[in-house]
Amino acid sequence: MRTKNSILFTLITSFFLIFIVSIWKILATLQGLNIQSFNLQIIFIFGLLISFANLRIGSKIKIFYKSIIFSLIFVICDGYIIQKLPLWYNIGIFIILYFFVNKINKYSFKDLKEQHSTQVIFFDFLTLFGILFFSFVILFPFYMMLITSFKTQIALLVNPLDFSINFSQDFKDLFKSYFVIFKSYKFGQYILTSTIVSVGTVIITLIFAIPAAYAIARLNFFGKTFMSTSILIIYMFPAIVLVIPLYTIFSQLGLRNSIEGLLIVYTATTLPVAIYMLQGYFKSIPKELEEAAILDKLSWFGIITKIIIPLSIPAISSVALYVFMIAWNEFLFSLMFLDNPNSFTLSRAIQYLSGDAETPRQYLMAGSVIVTLPVLFIFVYFEKYLVSGLTAGSVKG
Repeated sequence: MRTKNSILFTLITSFFLIFIVSIWKILATLQGLNIQSFNLQIIFIFGLLISFANLRIGSKIKIFYKSIIFSLIFVICDGYIIQKLPLWYNIGIFIILYFFVNKINKYSFKDLKEQHSTQVIFFDFLTLFGILFFSFVILFPFYMMLITSFKTQIALLVNPLDFSINFSQDFKDLFKSYFVIFKSYKFGQYILTSTIVSVGTVIITLIFAIPAAYAIARLNFFGKTFMSTSILIIYMFPAIVLVIPLYTIFSQLGLRNSIEGLLIVYTATTLPVAIYMLQGYFKSIPKELEEAAILDKLSWFGIITKIIIPLSIPAISSVALYVFMIAWNEFLFSLMFLDNPNSFTLSRAIQYLSGDAETPRQYLMAGSVIVTLPVLFIFVYFEKYLVSGLTAGSVKG
């Protein structure tokens, strides 16, 4: 049984090593590196040897030294003996092998004796394979977008599939696309408009959502049950169904081509889910705190501002982040309501430029990077609040 499990373990880990090394080789090829062969058979054999040697050595050698030794052996054979490859490629291979050895180190002959050990190993590596594969599929378009934004028009015409960066050129030439879109295409104005619309939507949504969610969570009034259960009915209808009547109404009211019109639409579309998210969190706050505040003669407004809001910062932050991302990336309503380039948001500006056959592709990609980066940075920074806000209130007690 142990022999069978050991063979299955080495096979699974070897195929996984082929996968992660192949991804790096593909990325290196896109950077202009001439890799004559992927040497999959050699990688497979190395995977078998490293996995088996790791089982045999066990804890006799510290994991740090073991990872260094195995990684160096693989790098020397793959990057220097079999084919001469540059230093940056071998550093990447070294990091991959270091990660791989640390991953397989948690398994030993003792673990392989356990019942269903091969199933556990299989699903462990299958999960990691899925994460890496879909991350590669999702992130590759962003990689292509970023690389293309640093290209020149001549480079794109000569070889459109070359995704390498020429770092030998000076700073101004490398970031020329970004300088051009700010100077010639007014992207600074579009960023300002998108920021005003997104931040304004967040503020207005929270002003209405916090008291509404508190009322549904704490107060008793006619229609409370219906409102709390049907608050998300608006999301049953596709946005395109709402666009046509809203377009007619906004045209008659003179709200087209205006920030005010977008603020109304974005608030109306994000308010239901904001109320839904906040009411669940408010219900998890002990009522005793509010009862004590009432005894201290604190008004309902004081309870919300001095007790509910300070205790609900994670949930409010997650709602604010969600609303901001929706408003920042929204395209359909901005496409229908904005015709004047002076009032364009970033997403509308990208579509406007893509419809012009004379706009170079590298400028469009630079604009796309500008649209993506603010949300990416904000999401990474506030991710802890988003997770805690979404999970808080799900368990009471």
